[in-house]
Amino acid sequence: MDRSNVIDGKAFAARLRETVARQVAALKAGHGLTPGLAVVLVGEDPASQVYVRNKGKATVEAGLNSFEHKLPAETDQETLLALVRQLNDDPAVHGILVQLPLPDHVSEAAVLDAIDPDKDVDGFHVVNAGRLATGGQALVPCTPRGCLMMLKDRLGELKGLRALVLGRSNIVGKPMAQLLLGEHCTVTIAHSRTKDLAGECRRADILIAAVGRPRMVPGDWIAPGATVIDVGINRIPDDRPGAPEGKMRLVGDVDFESAAKVAGAITPVPGGVGPMTIACLLANTVTAACQQAGIEEPAG
Repeated sequence: MDRSNVIDGKAFAARLRETVARQVAALKAGHGLTPGLAVVLVGEDPASQVYVRNKGKATVEAGLNSFEHKLPAETDQETLLALVRQLNDDPAVHGILVQLPLPDHVSEAAVLDAIDPDKDVDGFHVVNAGRLATGGQALVPCTPRGCLMMLKDRLGELKGLRALVLGRSNIVGKPMAQLLLGEHCTVTIAHSRTKDLAGECRRADILIAAVGRPRMVPGDWIAPGATVIDVGINRIPDDRPGAPEGKMRLVGDVDFESAAKVAGAITPVPGGVGPMTIACLLANTVTAACQQAGIEEPAG
């Protein structure tokens, strides 16, 4: 298959991390400022442990200060909130990320709301959501920010394009739609109850799939030449010929093989949107550090 239309998220993320590293070096040299990222992990969820380890490694490699706080699963909510308040008050910490999911006895909403909005590098706080919705200066959730960066890199100006966001979560769907509106796209949000979902997809110049349903979008839902950003990460049995029995594989919300035959550009899974999330987390931390210091963000 011709892969000239495949967007390489790994390479894009590597370039962004290099940009962040140059920004950090400039902040250290020019202002004596080292951006700091604090990551809080509660419990021993294997996937969360891998994410936190990768975030810590990327943070240090880019020259930022990394502060990791690992708490046992039985940690009560007030103890966690006290740690968040401590990090809010720590001038060396410019970004705070509490790894989700949290144990059932802890309210995710209460913990996220306790984070200082100016240190909310995940962009989940209601204040940042409101700032984004009203066109203010907001810390943007990392995955939508990465999607927009790849779209603009591939397409240039997005003004006037029809964009369909498939999914309406607070983490991806809604902020993605707001970012596309900010780029003067004509935006539709679709979901499981949308009538004629296939038709809505076929009308889109840009399709963002973020529903968490493996290979939900087939190639015949894609307009010829459309740009497809697949946010989904789904683990399914490997049904490819010759795959060992019981082996699992990662697939997106889009059926990549059929969609890639008609799309003008498409992100693969894995290797598309995923690598951008950590890179954008580092970029958000630099942005937060500069805003808190009242200085202009280096160009990198």
